[in-house]
Amino acid sequence: MMHLKPMAQWVLFATATIAVALLGSCGGRDGSDTVLQIVTVTSPATPGSMAPHLAVTPSGEAVMSWLEPLSGEGHALRYATLQHNNWSAPLSIAKDKRWFVNWADVPSVVPITAQHWAAHWLVKRPGGTYSYDIALSVSADGGASWPASLTPHTDNTPTEHGFVTIFTWSDGIGGVWLDGRNMVPDTGGQSSPDDSKKYGGMTLRFARLGYDGEVLDDGEIDNFVCDCCQTDVAVTAAGPVVVYRDRTTGETRDISVTRYVDGGWAKPITVSDDRWQISGCPVNGPAIAADGERVVVAWYAAPNRDSRIKLAWSQDAAQTFSAPVVVDEAGVKGHVDVALLPNSSAMVSWTGKTEAGIGQVRMRQVTMGGDRGPVQVIAEGQYSRNSGFPQMVRAGDRLVFAWPGSGESKQVLTAFSPLGGG
Repeated sequence: MMHLKPMAQWVLFATATIAVALLGSCGGRDGSDTVLQIVTVTSPATPGSMAPHLAVTPSGEAVMSWLEPLSGEGHALRYATLQHNNWSAPLSIAKDKRWFVNWADVPSVVPITAQHWAAHWLVKRPGGTYSYDIALSVSADGGASWPASLTPHTDNTPTEHGFVTIFTWSDGIGGVWLDGRNMVPDTGGQSSPDDSKKYGGMTLRFARLGYDGEVLDDGEIDNFVCDCCQTDVAVTAAGPVVVYRDRTTGETRDISVTRYVDGGWAKPITVSDDRWQISGCPVNGPAIAADGERVVVAWYAAPNRDSRIKLAWSQDAAQTFSAPVVVDEAGVKGHVDVALLPNSSAMVSWTGKTEAGIGQVRMRQVTMGGDRGPVQVIAEGQYSRNSGFPQMVRAGDRLVFAWPGSGESKQVLTAFSPLGGG
């Protein structure tokens, strides 16, 4: 298993406000000749901030959460809402010095309804470096106040619990995460585990909660998955769909999806038979978006060291998928996100590196027919594998971006692109 290292520097700076031809080469028949702007926005996050996460309110406003270091020791989880062209004054949800903080496994704030918002962060527990639990809090007043946190898992093992995705689930709150309860406990060398016990691998688990935080249902989705790749969820007309990096005993780590149907999770299916065999976790999870029964999944794969960003469509709520489209393959590093656009195409974002060694946050439009627009650069600078994960969401009539900056300030940076009439 590949463990995560502390946050490394990534010197990325927002481009000035510029016009870019984003929506491709389809001759305008689907609006693909539209020119958008990238508009930089003063970030609400202070120097030293990290781990951005974007979500959208039911009314269509973008919400960004992030971590800020405390003046003494520890971190605070904060959030702000993008109102018109500016971020609101940031609010704090919780703070502590016992949190598990790194560049890949980030907290989140997710509006479920106008009144009920959910937030999560990770708390260290006695044991080793990678022994930590999920803390989850539910606000009943639109994020103004947050009660004491609860833990959606009850295994009480000194193992990893993270890479959480929170989502709206009918009249409640859904959560999926990677759960290490079947793995060797991380005791920090204080005692040796019982070698007579047969330990398993990382699992994918879920919980469904009421607005009061009560766990109504929980269980295992998959009993053997990649150890530290991000999960993602989209809610279709037929119910939630979870996407994640799966794992076989032969160390093939391709992308799988599972649907919640008839009161349970369907047998996972492979989105694309990449046959990527890798002995350690690449820390590079997939992304998903949905509208009705239309679903799009984007991901990174590098079989035989052939790195690519790929995308596949489903028209039946993730029961089947189209042949994948290669979004980009020139110096790509992964860290993908995806959003559906008003014209039924998708925008994919990812990180890459030029031949000169300059790191970039890139994006590209892909239509349902497989047509691709030009690759555009959102930000660039010095690239590091441990740079963190840029975020992109569609919030109403614009795309909103957030990424972990670095340099001397290491400040989370933000921008947006108006989408026009769509």
